[in-house]
Amino acid sequence: MNPLDNDWRTLLNEEFSKAYYLELREFLKKEYAANTVYPPMNDIFNALHRTAYHETKAVIIGQDPYHGEGQAHGLSFSVRPHVKVPPSLKNVFKELHSDLGCPVPEHGCLQSWADEGVLLLNSVLTVRHKTPNAHKGAGWERFTDEVIRQLNLRDKPLVFLLWGKYAQEKGKWIDRDRHLVIHSSHPSPFSAHRGFFGSRPFSRANEFLQATNQQPIRWEIPPANELK
Repeated sequence: MNPLDNDWRTLLNEEFSKAYYLELREFLKKEYAANTVYPPMNDIFNALHRTAYHETKAVIIGQDPYHGEGQAHGLSFSVRPHVKVPPSLKNVFKELHSDLGCPVPEHGCLQSWADEGVLLLNSVLTVRHKTPNAHKGAGWERFTDEVIRQLNLRDKPLVFLLWGKYAQEKGKWIDRDRHLVIHSSHPSPFSAHRGFFGSRPFSRANEFLQATNQQPIRWEIPPANELK
């Protein structure tokens, strides 16, 4: 069954009937039944639901969802508005302020970015409670590789923000002649000072979009009470 309801539905339809995905689906049924798994089932495909293929302007690739209670809601790096902002996201906000002067938001929900055309894609879309990488190798990587492959084929140029070695490996075959790839160290407290701070990803992304006759992204994050 294809759970998507926008233009991703046609592009990814074949994936949902392939043997690896059917095996992944059975694995997830057992995982959700036996363990606490994030995000909630209805939020697994949030990134694709909120950011249609033809509306995507930029892609931020994460690894797997946050594994704490109530954090993950299907968008990479993002947490629900009432949840404490994780350390890596705090550093993203510091760079956003340094780069564009945007106020540092009081919450960590990146829903507005998704609605602006930023595909917040994790490589693995589910995780077990307090067990990072628990679903690594279960099949999600193949699925999200296909998402990136479809984006790479698009005529309209995109910006790929690859933060850290994992994201850079995931996006290593993106066509740099057509798309802008901005890579740096990960915004984690352990590595942000090794190239993430000062990398200006947000202004560089907008400069590229404007140079390719596209509307720039509004990176400033609205207060939680203004989220749609």
